[in-house]
Amino acid sequence: MATDKELNDFLENVERRAFKQAVYAVRKDESALDIVQDAMIKLAEKYGDKPVNELPMLFQRILQTTILDYFRREKVRNTWISLFSGFSGKDGDDDEFDILASYEAEEGSAAAESSADQLERAQTLRLIEEEVQKLPGRQREAFLMRYWQDMDVAETAVAMGCSEGSVKTHCSRATHALAEALKAKGIKL
Repeated sequence: MATDKELNDFLENVERRAFKQAVYAVRKDESALDIVQDAMIKLAEKYGDKPVNELPMLFQRILQTTILDYFRREKVRNTWISLFSGFSGKDGDDDEFDILASYEAEEGSAAAESSADQLERAQTLRLIEEEVQKLPGRQREAFLMRYWQDMDVAETAVAMGCSEGSVKTHCSRATHALAEALKAKGIKL
């Protein structure tokens, strides 16, 4: 059974990574904050009595479910908005109203991006993933922990079983190797 302090410490440690994961999924800071808060509340209310070692897996499942719920709600909202907006056109001209002609996507959302931009971003991410996989094991491990999982140097050192200086060296070498490999392929980040 997790004590209140253990549950609080767990939530405090996972908060930043959960937020980054939610932002990556929904691409809106405000929505991501709501998702993380909802997931934390659900964990505390329904699973606060579980052992500490089960909390990470439970929280990850709750977070993923909460993100999916967000997308389901957005889909329903967008459907209703589209349906109701079709009842009246601009300037009272109902016969010539076209929702697709008047729809403006929110700035910064995936809908606002052109298909060429989306394709370019997907290709760039695929190339980055390929280059990350080519890194030596320790460099890749340090790079992913520091920059993908947002762990600090001390946490990464403990997880890797090495000194903080080694983590910094591995990360530095990984970033330089990635920058060079991507630069050679014409990608400038």
